[in-house]
Amino acid sequence: MSHAPSPVAVRHLTVDVESDGQRLDNFLLRELKGVPKSHIYRIIRSGEVRRNKGRVRADERVAAGDALRIPPLRVSERAQEKIDHPAPARDFPVLYEDDFFLAIDKPAGVAVHGGSGVSFGVIEQMRQARPQAPMLELVHRLDRDTSGLLLIAKKKNALKSLQDQFRSRATGKTYLALVKGHWPAQLKQLDQPLHKYVLADGERRVKVTTAADPDGQYALTQVRVLKRLTAAAGLAAAPTIGLSLLEVNIKTGRTHQIRVHLASAGHPIAGDDKYGDFEFNRQWSQCGCKRMFLHAWRLRLTHPITADALELHSELPAALHIWLQTVA
Repeated sequence: MSHAPSPVAVRHLTVDVESDGQRLDNFLLRELKGVPKSHIYRIIRSGEVRRNKGRVRADERVAAGDALRIPPLRVSERAQEKIDHPAPARDFPVLYEDDFFLAIDKPAGVAVHGGSGVSFGVIEQMRQARPQAPMLELVHRLDRDTSGLLLIAKKKNALKSLQDQFRSRATGKTYLALVKGHWPAQLKQLDQPLHKYVLADGERRVKVTTAADPDGQYALTQVRVLKRLTAAAGLAAAPTIGLSLLEVNIKTGRTHQIRVHLASAGHPIAGDDKYGDFEFNRQWSQCGCKRMFLHAWRLRLTHPITADALELHSELPAALHIWLQTVA
C-alpha cells in the first residue's frame, strides 16, 4: 500500500555566493528537488515565496545573502523515498582536485546519477560523503558500464566553463576499447549520424542513420589501433576472429556514441550487452571478464579558472589490465 507523500516543513534558505545573480526560478528548481516545476511557479506567483520578507518575481535575480522563505510543499513519492532513504556515502578514487573541480575514477557498473530504475549514482553518493561541500555537480556523463575519468564541479563558474568546453568540442576525450575482430588499419574515422529511439519496453537505444534523417545527430569518432590480439584460452571465437585494442577519440559526446559506431563497423565492444555480439559476449564472460571493455582513459582540457592546459589520465582497471596479460 502506497502512502501519500509527506509535506515538507517551511524552509529558510540563504543564497550562497555561487548562486549570486541567478534567477529565482532557476535557483529554486535546483534547490527543491522532487517538487514539480508547475508547483514552484505557483508558489512564486501566489507570493508564498518571500525574499527578505517581501514578495519576489520568478525572473528576479537573487543575491548572495538573500533570505528566502519557502512554504511547506509536497514532494513526489520518489523524491520522498530519497529523503527517507538517502544514498549511502561513498568516496571514489580522486585523480585530480582543486578548489573548483575534481576528477574521479568511476568504476564500471555504477551509474553517474539516479534515475531510470537506479535509486542513486556517483553524484548522490559523493554528496553524502562530502556533506560540507556547498556544491557538487556532474560536468558530463559516462555510461553505467563504462569506467574511467569523470569530472565533478565544485563551483558554479567552473561548471559553466567546463560544460562550455564539452559543448564546443574543445576537450580531447580518449577511450580504450577492446573489440571483436581485427580492426582495418585504414578505417580511422566514423561519422555516421546517430538516431535515438525507444524499445517497446521503454529502454532507450541508439542506431546509426543517414544525413537525410531529420532526427539524426552529427557524431564523429576517430579510431587508432593500439594492438591486434589473439585469443585468451577458452575464447573459442577469437583464434579466427581475433581482437583489437583501440584508442578511440570522440569529437562529439552523443549517447552510446562509441558503442554504436564501433558495432556498426562490424567490431562490437567485448562485453557490450546492448550493441554487442551475444555469442562473443558469452565466450568473453566465460574467460573471466564480467564487464564491457570500454574505459575513459585520457581527458585534455583547459582549467576553467586559470586557463592552464591539463591532461588527466585514468589507468586501466586491474580486471582489464590483468585480462590483457592473458592474450598474446
